[in-house]
Amino acid sequence: MFHIQYRPLRLITQNNLSRMCFKLMLSRPVAFAQIWKSWFSSHSLVGNKNIILMGPPGAGKTTVGRIVGQKLDCPVIDVDDDVLETTWNMSVSEKLQDVGNEQFLEEEGKALLKFSASGSVISLTGSNPMHSASMQHMKKNGIVVYLDVPTTVIMSRLESMKVDRIVGQSPGISLKDILQFRKQFYKRWYDIRVLCGGGIAAEVVAEKVLDAVKRYQNSELETFVSTRSSRSGRSMEKDSCKYFSDVVTEGLAPDGGLFVPERGLPKFAAGEWQSLIGATYIERAQVMLERCIHPADIPASKLAEIIGTAYGENFTCSKIAPVRHLAGNQFLLELFHGPTASFKDFALQMVPHIFAYCIPRSCNYLVLVATSGDTGSAVLDGFSRLHDTDKQRIAVMNFFPEDGVSPIQKSQMIGCQKENAWSVGVKSDFDFCQTAIKQIFTNSDYTGFLTVEYGTALAAANSINWARLLPQVVYHASAYLDLVHQGIIPFGSPVDVCIPTGNFGNILAALYAKMMGIPIRKCICASNENNVLTDFIRTGFYDLRGRKLIPTFSPAVDILKSSNLERYLHLIANEDGQLVTQLYHQLENQGHFQLQKDLLEKLQQDLVAGWCSEEDCLAAIHSVYSTTGYILDTHTAVAKVVADRLQDRTCPIIISSTAHYSKFAPAILRALRIAEIKQNPLSQLRLLSSYSPLPPVHWGLLETLKKKGNEDHQVCAADMSMLMSHIETLIQNHFM
Repeated sequence: MFHIQYRPLRLITQNNLSRMCFKLMLSRPVAFAQIWKSWFSSHSLVGNKNIILMGPPGAGKTTVGRIVGQKLDCPVIDVDDDVLETTWNMSVSEKLQDVGNEQFLEEEGKALLKFSASGSVISLTGSNPMHSASMQHMKKNGIVVYLDVPTTVIMSRLESMKVDRIVGQSPGISLKDILQFRKQFYKRWYDIRVLCGGGIAAEVVAEKVLDAVKRYQNSELETFVSTRSSRSGRSMEKDSCKYFSDVVTEGLAPDGGLFVPERGLPKFAAGEWQSLIGATYIERAQVMLERCIHPADIPASKLAEIIGTAYGENFTCSKIAPVRHLAGNQFLLELFHGPTASFKDFALQMVPHIFAYCIPRSCNYLVLVATSGDTGSAVLDGFSRLHDTDKQRIAVMNFFPEDGVSPIQKSQMIGCQKENAWSVGVKSDFDFCQTAIKQIFTNSDYTGFLTVEYGTALAAANSINWARLLPQVVYHASAYLDLVHQGIIPFGSPVDVCIPTGNFGNILAALYAKMMGIPIRKCICASNENNVLTDFIRTGFYDLRGRKLIPTFSPAVDILKSSNLERYLHLIANEDGQLVTQLYHQLENQGHFQLQKDLLEKLQQDLVAGWCSEEDCLAAIHSVYSTTGYILDTHTAVAKVVADRLQDRTCPIIISSTAHYSKFAPAILRALRIAEIKQNPLSQLRLLSSYSPLPPVHWGLLETLKKKGNEDHQVCAADMSMLMSHIETLIQNHFM
């Protein structure tokens, strides 16, 4: 651990030379900038821009700034020493005592407004970001790097440096309170965040700053490829690179594959994860997604706004995704506290705002989605929360199997319809709905017709869209950090996760969290009686021949063609798009494929699988309720049964509770052996509520079911031309 002096060290010779010119800089900033411009342009990583280090007192800005300046061979400017004290002819502490807190901030801001530099490393004071005008002035010619140090570490450093007062401190206000208060200002201004744990050396922080600035300046490195593209094809197609904003808008790759980041996901160091142990869910999401989404696609400030909107008031639990102890070494990750009561809300409260930000303003967009139950209402709810101007140019059409979802799920999807969001029941199963949407996207004649005739482009909101997966990675990482924070395990100890799995998106997100550095040992794939994934993971043989979809009590995993499995196969096949293409062409044409032995061995290092019968599902719900008073939904019960069979009890296991039991009231009432089961969904929920269950009946479902007109929706045959007709009718009604 390095020691940070409260007063900065003297600067190296080059910087002593630059200090002699600061008075000229303050009095004639334009002239000074012109003098230095040509000299430093070749010495700076960012040309004529400044690297501006920001953070709380004790973050190490001065020390790190000096090291960065040495590495770049450019001037280093410490605002305390070189701007404020030069301007005031007194020390900063004397000025603070002389004028008081409020006036000090104003005087400090005025001094910074007169300051100008180019091609330099600038270390701000801890209070500079609290003055809006001066920060706007600094950002015009600089990249602001936030040294994000945990508050506990800062407190320890300030105590060791015997710092007993900072700007804003007064009787009755603790140092900790001030540091927490200031975070809102740091978050407002930064372009780049650098996580700095307690034991990290200043030299390492400086390297991280340089790496972060390089990333900021090189957005062209963060491109996406199709799971079905060949390496030779990629090198020939560099002029048509896809970036995050492109893949959000397009959804499905033109060749029928799924988009994945060409360089993979970022890896967090152990110290970086540890710095997030005490963070809130929103703070963890912000840090992780900043590293996965380049600021050229979504700047950090906009991303923070989107995350705050998604999770700020729309979730009933302040922890967003709490981890609850169930029994023994089993823990539940509760993913049902969003407005539509399923894990889909984590992505679909965010994706509409990401989508609205990324798409061009010159075109209308129709978002198509296929659902096996939970996705539909989550998509409809999420897109209906857009600003009115965005709802005028973005509409949603949700296709669901008319007889393949629970009665409450259907009522919820119909009840979530708004002026820009509609549901269509299809007389078939989910696999037909999903396949139909993929065919529509790859039908260039039809999509071209919609664009030319109606000025409308199509987009996808299923988990085939990359933006759907990223928010799910967050909650798997957050669950692990919560176990560490609760003292269940030390950081670095492994956990297993067990996830009810249909389309493979949720379990893929857990695998991505593992790739990013979360110590997940095994991902347990839990299937119901539609157990094609269980067979595949055990044998490497994906065989749909002769299989018919079986309607079950857990409809969200009533899926035979798992779309996101393609992304995982692309990953373990070392990005061999030709092999993935071969496998999926064989699946589409012959109904099966066999994974080669070496890939199966790789797969089985990550995954194990089991399945659960309908009887065992209901029995698990009854057993858990009888012993704990807690009600599992049917999907979580599937995972609980499989976890009981496959876990070895040598480490904790986190079971993803993917939906609230309220969505499946008839099955729950049957499992609890309640004889009187009313047919009306609202009556069923009221009956359940009378048992004072844990957790309580979901408020959002109750409110949706109370609305009138829940029976009104369109139904169509399992025919591609009929689906296309519905799409055109919607476009004409909404956009024309």
